Amino acid sequence: MDAAAHLSIFDFVILPFVLAIVYMIAYSVRNRRYSYRNPLRKYYIPALSVKIFGAVFIGLIYGYYYKGGDTFYYFNQAQVLNSAFDESFEKWVNLLLHIPSINDGSYYDYTSRIEWYNDPSAYTVVSITAFLSVFTLNTYLPTAVLFAFISFTGVWALFKAFTSLYPSLVRQIAIAILFIPSVFVWGSGIFKDTICIFGLGWLTYGSFRFLVQKDFSFRNIALSVLSFILIAKVKLYILLGFAPALLMWIFFNYSHRIKNKSQKILAQFVFLVIVVVGFLFFMQSFAKELGKYSLEKVAITSNVTRGWIYYSSGDEGSAYSLGDFSPTINGMLSKFPLAVNVTLFRPYFWESKKIIVALSALEAILFLFLTLKILISVGPAKTWKTISNDPTIQFCLVFSIIFAFAVGISSYNFGSLSRYKIPCLPFYALGLILIYYKNKPLNKKLLGFIGL
Repeated sequence: MDAAAHLSIFDFVILPFVLAIVYMIAYSVRNRRYSYRNPLRKYYIPALSVKIFGAVFIGLIYGYYYKGGDTFYYFNQAQVLNSAFDESFEKWVNLLLHIPSINDGSYYDYTSRIEWYNDPSAYTVVSITAFLSVFTLNTYLPTAVLFAFISFTGVWALFKAFTSLYPSLVRQIAIAILFIPSVFVWGSGIFKDTICIFGLGWLTYGSFRFLVQKDFSFRNIALSVLSFILIAKVKLYILLGFAPALLMWIFFNYSHRIKNKSQKILAQFVFLVIVVVGFLFFMQSFAKELGKYSLEKVAITSNVTRGWIYYSSGDEGSAYSLGDFSPTINGMLSKFPLAVNVTLFRPYFWESKKIIVALSALEAILFLFLTLKILISVGPAKTWKTISNDPTIQFCLVFSIIFAFAVGISSYNFGSLSRYKIPCLPFYALGLILIYYKNKPLNKKLLGFIGL
C-alpha cells in the first residue's frame, strides 16, 4: 500500500478548518476553566499545539519518507469500515462496535477486507479512526489532529493530577508531562500509543481524585472506567505495570499514618508479599485472557520477537541485543538491568545510524544525564531516603521501571522502542524532578537550558 496516496490535496484543504474548530474549542475551555491567575493557563495552548504538531509531523514522515506503516493501515481499514455507510447506517454501527461475527455472510464484504477484524487491540484503533474520520470527510491528517486533541485531554489530566500534589513545581511538571518530544510525537497520531496515553492520563487522574480528593462523582468514575477498558483492550501490559505501582502508592501513602516504625516496616513487607503473590495469581488465573502476556507465554513471545527482529533488521541500524538468555521468566529477569537501561538510556549516539534513531538517542542521553546528575548532586543515600519517604515518587518509579523492563525485553528494535516506551517517560521524568527539588532549592535548576 502506498501511504502517500492517502495524503491527498483534500487533507491540506480540510486541515485548516479542523484546526480552526479544535483551537476554538481549546481557547473556550482554557478561558472558561483557567483564569489569568491560574498558573496552568499559560501551558494549555502550547501543550495542545505540540500534540497537533506531533500528529501532523509523524503523519508526513510516514507518508512521504517511509511511504507506509501501521498508522496508514489503521486509516485504510477504517475507510473500509466507513464504506458500510453506503449500504446502511445500521451496518456501520454494528461494524463500529464489532458486533457481527467474521463468519457472518451479510458482512463478508467488509470483514474480509479488514485484516485486523479479529484482533481486538488493533480493531479498537480502527473503530476509533473510522468514527473520527466521519467528521473529517475521511481524510488522514485532519483525523490525526482529532486523535491528538483527544489524547491531549488525557495528558492534561495527568498534568493536573501532579500539579495539584506539587503546586510549586508547575513549570517542571509541565516539561516532564507535556513537552517530552518522543511523547508528543509518537503519542499524538493514529496509533495505539495515542489511545494509551489518553487512557493512562485519565486513569491516573481519576485514581488520584478517588484517593486524595475523595471524588466519587459519576464523571470521574466513568472516565476512569473508560480509560481502564481502552488500555486493557489496546495494550493490556500497561495495566500489568500500572496496577502494582498504583496499589503500592495507595498503601504506602496511608502507611505513613502508622507511627510505630517496626509496625510500619512489617505492614509494608506484608503488603509487598501480598502484591507479588496476587500479581502471580492473577497472571496464572487469567492466562487464557492474557494470551501472549501470560507467564507461560511472555518469555517465549519475547524470545521469538527478539529472533525475528534481529534477523530482519540486524544490519539496518535499528536492532539491538541484550545477549542470549533462556526463554523462561528467570532468563528474562536475568536481563532486568539491561532491559531497563535500553528503554531509558539507549540508543547511544554511536548506535544511531538513522535520523529518527539519532533523535531518540539525544533524548535518551538527556535522561541519562539527569539521572547521573541527581545521584551525584543529591547523593545515593539522600536519593534513596527521598524515594522511601514519598509514595508518589515510589509510584512514578515503580511503574516506569516495570514498564521499561517490559518493553526493553520485548522490542529489540530502537524504532519500535521509541514508540513503545513513551508511557513510562513522563513518570520517570517526574520521579527525577521530585527527587531533585525535594533536596534542592527551586532556583537551582536541574537542567537550566530547558528551564527544568
